[in-house]
Amino acid sequence: MNGESPTQLFRPHANLCDRVNHNIVQSEIEGGVFLNDLEPRTILFIQTQHHCYTAVFMGDNQALLWGHPQFCPRPISVSIVGSTWGGTMVKSRFVGRGMRLEFNHPEYSTPIVTSPIRDIQERRTATPRPARRALVRN
Repeated sequence: MNGESPTQLFRPHANLCDRVNHNIVQSEIEGGVFLNDLEPRTILFIQTQHHCYTAVFMGDNQALLWGHPQFCPRPISVSIVGSTWGGTMVKSRFVGRGMRLEFNHPEYSTPIVTSPIRDIQERRTATPRPARRALVRN
């Protein structure tokens, strides 16, 4: 394995009900993105059952988000809580397929929860290169 440790998969926990254990395992199968793994300015295209959102990750759990005709028709700064299975349990700082994105909107007192996420595409922005200096010959 070239000195790399294998990916640690979730093992069902005895103190969690079967449904919760199932949901956690299913989120690993479906896949997703942990916000901690993203570089600032990474762009996520999040296709839910009803809308296609664009999120420009700004760092920590902050993003510019748009794609919903009522809540964010234009880019707005939001705080991404994570993803949920439709109940009160949230997988923090994670955007997962088959789950619902939950985010805090500055104009609403309660979090907004999307329809189930069908697909997530990630695009990293190009890092600007330093300008080249012209060589001056004497």
